[in-house]
Amino acid sequence: MSYFEEKVVMLLSDVIKELSIEEIREALEIPPDSTLGNFAFPCFRLAKVYRNAPQKISQKLSEELKDNEFFNKIEANGPYLNFFINQEALAKKVISEILKEKENYGRSDMGKGQKILVEFSSTNIAKPFHIGHIRSTVIGNVLRNIYRFLGYDTVAINHLGDYGTQFGMAIAAYKKWGDRETINQNPIREILKLYVKFNEEAEKDEGLTEEARNWFRELENGTEEAVAIWSWIREISLQEFNRVYRMLGIKFDSYAGESFYSDKMQVVLDTMKEKNLLEESEGAMVVDLSEYAMPPAIVQKADGSTIYLTRDLAAAIYRKDHYDFDKNLYVVASQQNLHFRQLFKVLELMGFDWAQDCEHIAFGMISMAEGAMSTRKGRVIFLEDVLNQSIEKTKAIIEERNPNLENKDEVARQVGIGAILFQELFNNRIKDYVFDWEKVLNFEGETGPYVQYTHARACSLLESGKYTPTEINYSLLTAKEEGDLLLSLYQFPQIIVDAMGKKEPFFITRSITDIAKKFNRFYGACPIKTSEEYLKNARLGLVYAAKTVIKIGLSILGIDAPERM
Repeated sequence: MSYFEEKVVMLLSDVIKELSIEEIREALEIPPDSTLGNFAFPCFRLAKVYRNAPQKISQKLSEELKDNEFFNKIEANGPYLNFFINQEALAKKVISEILKEKENYGRSDMGKGQKILVEFSSTNIAKPFHIGHIRSTVIGNVLRNIYRFLGYDTVAINHLGDYGTQFGMAIAAYKKWGDRETINQNPIREILKLYVKFNEEAEKDEGLTEEARNWFRELENGTEEAVAIWSWIREISLQEFNRVYRMLGIKFDSYAGESFYSDKMQVVLDTMKEKNLLEESEGAMVVDLSEYAMPPAIVQKADGSTIYLTRDLAAAIYRKDHYDFDKNLYVVASQQNLHFRQLFKVLELMGFDWAQDCEHIAFGMISMAEGAMSTRKGRVIFLEDVLNQSIEKTKAIIEERNPNLENKDEVARQVGIGAILFQELFNNRIKDYVFDWEKVLNFEGETGPYVQYTHARACSLLESGKYTPTEINYSLLTAKEEGDLLLSLYQFPQIIVDAMGKKEPFFITRSITDIAKKFNRFYGACPIKTSEEYLKNARLGLVYAAKTVIKIGLSILGIDAPERM
């Protein structure tokens, strides 16, 4: 409950004795148009109580609530009672709180004592870290940041794809055509060449597929040669991946991937057997889920090997035992919706009531303008290449517009990577989109560079104005542009909570874009440097507040906030 919303509830509770405080709070609405006020109370419920029309009730209530320090206008509009926040009270509340809390503005301990696991990125060892991985990586990181900002104990898990049949392919391909020295020089790209070649040859020779299966069985059985090759490939792949994670500023608490659970799967199978959940189907062991409108969940193939559902079952059970989580979130593409429905249902059937605390955070897919990405055919865009090209483009823009800028390379890195992340986080996560270089690297409009530049502009104003926090005369901030900006800054803490509730990072992206736009309108309409001292000081206080909130928002998104651009 926000500060002014609580004031509305308290005011109404003084004059409406027939409803409880909670009922008043639940009835309160935010008008769709700011011309209708900041809060609205519908009077329909009171019609029967007062035996009068809602319009007349709202009119009577407006007359009873005329004088108030928090709202400069309380007026009836048909059956609604509308409240308009007093701008001086709003300025005092927002700016004083930001001056006090600084970069902790909006931070809370609402999650104290609760543990949230966020599984994200989950790249596949021996395969490219490509543009398709950016969604899970970035969305998961922001969700982790949001929960942490709100006081939750968070654990970031990179559930590496480091087990399974594809490793049989990798080992078989290496044994046939690989050269260790060549691979060590450029691991992922060289392994990709082998992977593509293996799939091309396997289309001509079915024996290769069986060879790959055999090597995976050797790996599962712990054969020394298979394990040694697998360990080497895993190590060099992680070195490559960590270079990209460092570029993105992302760290994980656990890299326990599928292989970590290889010795824990038999217990899972035994438990399912004890619960009479397993059935044989064409030699494979399955859990019948037809009662729940799902196909059978395969947990063991006919050849005795396991699949990733089995490993996910083992992982979920291990995580509950090891972390005792309150929530276990899986940030994985919507293509895996069925897999997670099966996973959670099987856990439930195994008797684990905490299965309801596991949640799939789905997101839409990325496709390429020239067609779908395919690792098997080598048609991928490496994420590292995308980030580096964005940095190079940014550096060229800086050279053109501000050649004397200090730390050009660092700013180019901050803005170039920020542009990619911001674009990724700007829309609802469930939307599919087509990857387009021109669009991704366009820095005009509602973009990361625009928001970062606004932050840098605010820093410059504070520096040139020699701003130091002092007593502010909040009554001087009367302009509409000032009020619009203040309201967006006031709403920001609630937006973080809403982003957590909906697991939607774009709430924050859109919010700081809105703040940047309103800041620039305020900057254009309200002179700062040429104003008399008291007004200049008040406006610089607002500049400081906007700069601080933009930086907080960018930080939650995993984006740097340069002070000069």
